[in-house]
Amino acid sequence: MPEIKFYKHEPIPMEMHKVKIVQQLSLLPADERLKKMYDASFNTFQLHNGDIFMDMLTDSGVNAMSDQMQSAMLRADDAYAGSETFYRMRDKLEEIFGIKYCLPAHQGRACENILASTFVKPGKCVIMNYHFTTAKAHITRLGGHVEELVKAEGLIPVSDLPFKGDIDIDAVEACIDRETPENIAFMRIESGTNLIGGQPISYKSMKEATDVAKKYGIVSVLDASLLQDNLYFIKTREESMKDKTVREITRMIADLFDIVYFSARKFGFARGGAILVRDEAMFHSMEDYITMFEGFLTYGGMSVKEMEAMTVGFDESMDMDVISQGPQFIKYTVDRLHEAGIPVITPGGGLGAHLNATEFVSHIPQEQYPSGALVCALYLCGGIRGMERGTLSEERTPDGSEHFASMELVRLALPRRVFTLSQVEYVIDRVKWVYDHRDMIGGLRFTHEPKTLRFFTGKLEPVSDWPEKLVAAFKADFGEDQ
Repeated sequence: MPEIKFYKHEPIPMEMHKVKIVQQLSLLPADERLKKMYDASFNTFQLHNGDIFMDMLTDSGVNAMSDQMQSAMLRADDAYAGSETFYRMRDKLEEIFGIKYCLPAHQGRACENILASTFVKPGKCVIMNYHFTTAKAHITRLGGHVEELVKAEGLIPVSDLPFKGDIDIDAVEACIDRETPENIAFMRIESGTNLIGGQPISYKSMKEATDVAKKYGIVSVLDASLLQDNLYFIKTREESMKDKTVREITRMIADLFDIVYFSARKFGFARGGAILVRDEAMFHSMEDYITMFEGFLTYGGMSVKEMEAMTVGFDESMDMDVISQGPQFIKYTVDRLHEAGIPVITPGGGLGAHLNATEFVSHIPQEQYPSGALVCALYLCGGIRGMERGTLSEERTPDGSEHFASMELVRLALPRRVFTLSQVEYVIDRVKWVYDHRDMIGGLRFTHEPKTLRFFTGKLEPVSDWPEKLVAAFKADFGEDQ
């Protein structure tokens, strides 16, 4: 989008849409938030949405639909088999990605289940630039293991590196030599590394990685769930791509891969997903899993109304005015926090702004889940629901010890077309207050710990009465009703 210039105002990101439908929000007083936090066992996933003022947990399935997306839902074809809605979706995906075969699935982790079930056997290795929680869980569930080979500089919290998601090609070659090509189930490239701050990967790095995969006969898979943000960064940060259109860049990326899958809860602004497969035999090797786990091959567990909406959403994801708002709001948030001396991941990536909990609450040991504690503190002091992206999101090693995360982050997601800049300013203000009172925040410990994906349903408690003390300090500054 063109940069909007102001006459007598500092540059700010501009919404390229107008609001037509609104949803009422409420801000509970701090004492009530404290009670709700205990009711939720100090897990923000367990909070009721009605108890939240700013829901920045995720951008998955909560992006705002456009008027065109909502109107498209009225034409949905409810047929169980052979729905015309599916064919419209499939054809649009082929138009954009140039891949003929499409397997619908109800969301991204369903795609990951099917891919893992098809390719992963005990002892098999999956190469990634960086893992995502559900992708890794499906692989390890089947006895496989993951090799994360993002470049080392991608894990440096503060830098000006434009593509922190780039994969280390020398490490890829060494891994293939060590594991042997036959033992590599597939290579998965995440276009926007969720767990290290939504940081993008360059087209150059994707091409280098897939060239290696082709050399050794390894299946290459693109996780395109965060592709829209990654497209923005490639176009604006990668010099060789600045004259390309978003559609041209998308096709160039897709042409590198054997398989593309995505969660449409992110890419497409609706609730669903799909696997796009280039090879017919490979397509047939996976289709039985759709009918077994998802539904018929022309709906795949999705609502056809959502499928019609996401078909329009795919087109909107090719529009620079649409895909630029998220990264611009994130950059604004990250820059304001960084200027205030608050530890954040820079440069701003996709999906959301990421606080560096390792430095923010440096006094909390990793075994007491500093990211989890900080995300709870933000709710207590602002009604803001973020997401823990650190050790709490990892799984224990086979011997029961903690697998400490490479980075301890709190993600403040910015769902597309949802928040206004004044709401973003509120979040920035409350983060500043929490940072100034950070020494009051203590750790957490499990009272109920699921074996898999524990961050979703686990229950925790504070290691001391720090929540009560933090809320008391907040009330002293803001009063009883904030």
